[in-house]
Amino acid sequence: MTGWSERKPGWSQGLLALVLGGLIYRTIVAIWMLPGFDEAYYYLYSRYLNWSYFDHPPIVALTTGVGWWLTGVISPFTIRIGAVVLYCLSLGLLYLAATRLFSAAVGRMTLALATLIPLIVIGFGILTSPDNGLSFFWSATLLVAAWEFFPDSGRLSRHGLIKATYVPTWRIVLLGLTVALAGLSKYHGFVLGVSLVGFCAAYRPYRAALRSPWTLLALVVFGLTLFPLWYWNSQNDWISFRFQLGMRFDGTSAPSGFSLGQMVGYWLLSVLYLFPLFGFPLWWVAAKQSGKQALFWVSPSLSSDEAQHHYKQALILWLSLPIMLLFTLLGGKQQILPAWPAPGYWGMVILLAAQVLVWQRQRPRLIRRWLWGSGLFLASLSAVALLHLRLGILQQPSTYALFGGLLPVEQDGSTELIDTSQLRQQFASTPELRQALNEVGFVFTNEYYLGGYLAMGIHPVVDLPVTAFSQDPRGFAFWFNPQDWVGQDALYMTIDRFVQDDEILDRYRPLFDSIEPLGIIPLMRGGEVTETIHIYRANNLRQAYEYPYGPSASALPQPPAGVAE
Repeated sequence: MTGWSERKPGWSQGLLALVLGGLIYRTIVAIWMLPGFDEAYYYLYSRYLNWSYFDHPPIVALTTGVGWWLTGVISPFTIRIGAVVLYCLSLGLLYLAATRLFSAAVGRMTLALATLIPLIVIGFGILTSPDNGLSFFWSATLLVAAWEFFPDSGRLSRHGLIKATYVPTWRIVLLGLTVALAGLSKYHGFVLGVSLVGFCAAYRPYRAALRSPWTLLALVVFGLTLFPLWYWNSQNDWISFRFQLGMRFDGTSAPSGFSLGQMVGYWLLSVLYLFPLFGFPLWWVAAKQSGKQALFWVSPSLSSDEAQHHYKQALILWLSLPIMLLFTLLGGKQQILPAWPAPGYWGMVILLAAQVLVWQRQRPRLIRRWLWGSGLFLASLSAVALLHLRLGILQQPSTYALFGGLLPVEQDGSTELIDTSQLRQQFASTPELRQALNEVGFVFTNEYYLGGYLAMGIHPVVDLPVTAFSQDPRGFAFWFNPQDWVGQDALYMTIDRFVQDDEILDRYRPLFDSIEPLGIIPLMRGGEVTETIHIYRANNLRQAYEYPYGPSASALPQPPAGVAE
């Protein structure tokens, strides 16, 4: 493969152009795309720094906050700067790991695929999320594991070994650190650690790592690095672990059994998110390599070089396949979000890249058309999506509608994404609202995800606490104590569809002397109102709102409804 690559220097230049094009693409999307529900919520993580958080470990607060901390500007792009930059570093580590395990050609093809696959690019490299840090430390773990388990000939000779016998080294301690940092990014990091142990236990040459004193030291480093997670949870009734292990799946609907059809449907949906021209080959490679590993177990009579190649493939499979299969199977029972199995796809891209190079030697023109054609198609699709989100080119009616528009406003789900820049301008330019913001002590809403949007719109205008009075408050139950606001006025803000439910407002009336309408903020797209923010003046909080969990809760924690990333 390396020799073929050397005979085709233009191909390397093309891959470099693809990677640079990917960076430009991610930056443009990060600037233009409206913030998602979770992104706006993670902005509040960066606003209220803590050892850890209800939903996730702490690193997402840093990756989300670094952009607006440095620039002083709160916008969709600034909360994504960390994601865009960190993805470049993650790509670099993934390239080094692929090159170390196989060849530079595999590394370059890995870069190309990781720049094209939409679920990976958007979830890891554009949107701010816990996956930004997870993909970085996942890649770092894979690279350190490649250094540790597959030493070069120089390291073997220093140990006086003639054949490729594995000798544990201090790098195991470094693995303890990178796995822990992956765990501080997202709880998937714990699966990464278990998978790494599984690899060592499954193959005899690497069982020495489990008996090594370096592993004991690695466990110490692992535990110490995770101190923020242990400490915060120990102070809050281990609520984050309980949420992730069960509470988030305890909705209001009756529990259902496993459904094979539902699992297959979820699997097909995951292939769609990957883009079928990448998703099907990726799963095919995973199945093919798993079959080869099974045969290797049954008949391990291979040469030393062949065995090493199988071990390298096994390392990637062990770090990737468990997370892919776990959430695919779970999809037969629960609602699963697209990003949950994505770390597994991230590692599996290396094996797909190696297979693509085999195909490329057989059908170079077809593979070139496949890569460039997929890239152009996905870029065009993204352009249409971005133009619709910003201008409403598919909206009916819209000033910029193509072919008269296709989607009526009331049926367009994209209108649920709130334009925080437009919201901020309305707060700043409307004297009545600006005065009200200066007079009240806090702002509250009825849904936790709305709190992030409102905060991104309000904080550039006035530094005012924004919370959610909800029985699914998530982090708000830990960032604020409603008792502190007793005796203060507030603004209640919500969107159109919640105004239609009188019971929501009626739940808040006993808490205040009075709640009266103050005004509305129409949010426009394509010359049409696509969402309306309703604002109420709530006078004199007489009784603190009771959260179902958190420091201010007066009762034992109750499961929050719904599922969020």
